[in-house]
Amino acid sequence: MSRDLNKLLNYSLLKISLIPLMLWIISTLVFILLRVAPGDPVDAILGSGANEASREILRYKLGLNESLLSQYLSYINNILHLNFGESLSTQEPVLDIILKSLPASVELGIFSIFFAIFIGFPLGFFGLKNKGKKGDYIARVIGISSYAIPPFWGAILAQLIFSVYLRIFPIGGRFPITYSQPKITGFLVLDSLLNNNLIYLRESLYHLALPSITLGFLLSGIFSRSLRINLDKTLKSDYVNSALCRGISRRKIILNHSLPNALLPIVTISGLTIASLAGGALLFEVTFSWPGIALRLHEAISQRDYTVVQGIVIITSLLIVSLNLFVDILIAILDPRIEY
Repeated sequence: MSRDLNKLLNYSLLKISLIPLMLWIISTLVFILLRVAPGDPVDAILGSGANEASREILRYKLGLNESLLSQYLSYINNILHLNFGESLSTQEPVLDIILKSLPASVELGIFSIFFAIFIGFPLGFFGLKNKGKKGDYIARVIGISSYAIPPFWGAILAQLIFSVYLRIFPIGGRFPITYSQPKITGFLVLDSLLNNNLIYLRESLYHLALPSITLGFLLSGIFSRSLRINLDKTLKSDYVNSALCRGISRRKIILNHSLPNALLPIVTISGLTIASLAGGALLFEVTFSWPGIALRLHEAISQRDYTVVQGIVIITSLLIVSLNLFVDILIAILDPRIEY
């Protein structure tokens, strides 16, 4: 037992040791791509009609007059000290911008994953139960269609149906502009509960419902297909046939044996799906005017705000790498067949 624990610890330490290298590569790529991209942040801030003296003063203030090597070394040094600088357009600390925007994206992601599982798992069970029948084909079509729909198009379609025509949900935003947002953790649902304010809770859930259900439906196809395929595979295993021969009910076999084994690949898929939300939610947040980190990234790119783009990409990459590390270690713990 201690030997297995030592092996798991070594495996975990090896994975953790790779994180700084991956973040350094990502940070370097971001720095290079932003510098070679067309456009000038000075023009974005002052406009193309500014005089040369003002442009040079701002360029000096931003450190853009230094060589690329000097800028890069200063950039890496600041990252190591968790100093992401200030926004070029608003002069607000980048870390404050990230801390304000990140809770909105995390809250949307959590509820979206919940709805994806809530929709996908029953759909997968329904398809497997009706394998080869009409219900199976319907479940497959829904699962494949949901995954194939582009997120921005699905968001626009949901807005047109439920916000414009039926007027059930608000078309965008996270909270009514006439109310003051509860500010404790940044997670509006949690903050409403902590304030014991049912009106705030109702409004936050009301605005969260349409984007989270829509994104959850678009992700549900991954879970339904994965559950159906893996559960069908485990039900054909020898140990399932042996259990059936011993008179154990099919329901107990599915719940106690087949389902836990079928869920192992889904844990990996869930981690990758959550990680993909960081990039895939960009146009989704823009469409719903959801004030998350993806929307802030879109604005920073439009404004050529180097520091904000760099900070958001680095923090998002850190979260994705950390999540993948957690999933790898969890799979290694749950699945004894994995060697490490």
